[in-house]
Parts: sequence; structure tokens; C-alpha cells
Amino acid sequence: MQKPRIVVGISGATGFQYGVKALQLLRQLEVETHLVMSNAAGLTREQETNYSREDVIAMADVYYPTGAVGAAISSGSFRTAGMLVAPCSMHTLAAIATGVTDNLLTRSADVVLKERRRLVLMVRETPLHLGHIRNMAAVTEFGATVFPPVPALYAGPQTVDQIISHSVARAIGLLGFDSDALPRWGESLPDITAEEAKT
Repeated sequence: MQKPRIVVGISGATGFQYGVKALQLLRQLEVETHLVMSNAAGLTREQETNYSREDVIAMADVYYPTGAVGAAISSGSFRTAGMLVAPCSMHTLAAIATGVTDNLLTRSADVVLKERRRLVLMVRETPLHLGHIRNMAAVTEFGATVFPPVPALYAGPQTVDQIISHSVARAIGLLGFDSDALPRWGESLPDITAEEAKT
């Protein structure tokens, strides 16, 4: 039986660790990962992590250079469960929103949308100008999910890794994969009872 496949895109926005964590959690879930990184992602990797390019590539089942526009993930006939872009820069968001598919990362996202599969974009920028917001509205209208990695402080994270893990677990959950790294309100986290709410 074919394992489920997910395309993981890593763009050049700050937050390279989100992409790394996605690869790690999806491997734990035995999901086949197909990785593509933008050229700018390499700069962010060097600035924000101790990982080498080879370290990151080894975390994926299959890796494609961003210039390989004829790769399997550029075709709708290649079956996947969807795509996660983690992190998603405003440049990548704008390209997806306008259908500019000049590299494999944006082409793969475009394919996911045209095939009506799930696309989750962990957009990273602040503050936002109107162009950013309009691009987010456009991709949402096309069927994507815009998922900024906002810290879930209610989970009581003690480390940066816990903050990253929670956001990424939420994001891959939107693709249909449940990770144990996600504390859930009312399950692994206490919820507030009606009686407590009165006090």
C-alpha cells in the first residue's frame, strides 16, 4: 500500500525550523515527504540553524532542486495529499496568489490548488501591508489555508522547540495528519469549566 505523500516547501522567510520540524513530524507519522527549498531558504538556514543543506535533504524521502520544474511534484498526475509551505515568504505567497510559477516550489503549490488538494501556507511577516493581506485573501479564495505560526501560549510552552512543534503539528493536522506533538485543549490540556468561569 502506498504511503501518503506530502510536498514540503521551505521558502526564504525567517523560521527555517518550521520546515525542519515538519519533516521530522511527518517522518514519525510515516508520511512520505517530497522536499523543495527556494534559493533564499539556504540563506535563512545558514543564519538561523546549525543544519547543513545535506542534513535537511536527508530528512526528506525525496528532494528536488528548485529549478527542476519538470520534477514529479510539478504534475497533477503525481498523487499527493497536499502541500505545506513552512515558512512561506511574502514573495512565495505573492507568486502563488498570482499564478507566477517560475520555480518548482511555486509550481508545486499551483498544482496542488488546481488539483483541489490541500495547501497550507505558514506565512511569515509582520506588520502586514494591504498587498500582503490581499494576497492572503486571494489564495484563500483559491482554496489554500493561510496559517501564520502564532505561538499558542495557552499550551504553556517552556522551550522554543515546543512553540515550533505546536504550530507545525497544527499545520500538518490541517493536511489530515495527527501528531502527538500537539497538545489539545480539553484533552491533554485542561479546559475551563463553566463553574470556574464564574469565579
